[in-house]
Amino acid sequence: MRWDPRYNQIFTLGALLVYGLVALDFEVQWPNVVAVLLSTQLTQWLGDRRIGRRYDPRSAAISSLSLCLLLRTNSVWVAAFAGMVAIGAKFVVRVRGKHLFNPAMVGIVAAVLLTDAAWISPGQWGNAALAALFFASAGTTVVQRAERSDVTYAFLGFYALLLFYRSWAVFEPVTIPVHRLQSGALLLFAFFMISDPKTTPDTRAGRILYAGIVALGAYFVHFVLFRSNGLVWSLFCCSPLVPLIDRLIPGDKYQWSGAHRPAPQLASA
Repeated sequence: MRWDPRYNQIFTLGALLVYGLVALDFEVQWPNVVAVLLSTQLTQWLGDRRIGRRYDPRSAAISSLSLCLLLRTNSVWVAAFAGMVAIGAKFVVRVRGKHLFNPAMVGIVAAVLLTDAAWISPGQWGNAALAALFFASAGTTVVQRAERSDVTYAFLGFYALLLFYRSWAVFEPVTIPVHRLQSGALLLFAFFMISDPKTTPDTRAGRILYAGIVALGAYFVHFVLFRSNGLVWSLFCCSPLVPLIDRLIPGDKYQWSGAHRPAPQLASA
């Protein structure tokens, strides 16, 4: 049996959270961290029980850590709400046996859109080259284990081309797009959100196409609409395209290594 890549993701995201709390002084309140961890696991347990599957905490742990890294709120109830929506959407919003949205992403969007007490913190990582290298190195291990390095590198390539094109078009020095690429939030998105194996197209060609569409969407939000957090909004709006891409370019659905099989059902009387 192959090593389940979710263990790499849990370890890496956990290490990033600890690093942020200790070294970067993240404004994360511990009650909110506990609320996210508990709400995601409780929702996962309820969902698995509802569909007759053995409880598996691994994917929920990944989603909860991602929420802690990106979402900010002063309300413990909003934090818990984001965790419940993140995992609940996996069981409710499904197309052809796949959940449609990246759990952490949809939890963040729901908290920001439906409450007035949540926001995304994209600049908390800074732009130091050393931090960017750390994120890239850690993330590379994760996406290669999960067999989704193609969508990560395709997205980074497309987005870099768009950033350099814009700077060329408006006569900016080359240091500006380089500076924009040295962002921990960008690398966190590329290595841990858009690369989610369960919410990306089933084929390599489909994933590369999808990466290009998401990159264009993020560029549009940032530099045409002049709105912040274009990466998250683009991924949210483009996620419904995945079933269409899978229909046009069909392939085998991804299965986690070592994933639990459904729990045996009791025979009805």
